[in-house]
Amino acid sequence: MPTYETLPRFTTDLDRLTPEQRRRFRQTVTAFVEDLRTGRFRAGLRVKRVQRAPGIYELTWSMGTGPAGRATWQYGPALRPGTPHVIWRRIGTHDILTGP
Repeated sequence: MPTYETLPRFTTDLDRLTPEQRRRFRQTVTAFVEDLRTGRFRAGLRVKRVQRAPGIYELTWSMGTGPAGRATWQYGPALRPGTPHVIWRRIGTHDILTGP
């Protein structure tokens, strides 16, 4: 099972989401964790590097009505050998990409 941590900005952003938006994010993370185990992300997660932010990635999903949800993250040092460690940085809409 991959390990993770959250930055304070991520926690603040997460608190601003509606319960439905948080539920959709949790569903997306389930697929994300499965893909971390295989080392290959499915197209539906739309994982890609953030431009002009080396080492930072974004994950995009549908939040239902309104703009798509996005979370930024990066790989951190492994806490267990051979297990990916994810650092969640931001979560919200496209606006989070101004300070990923």
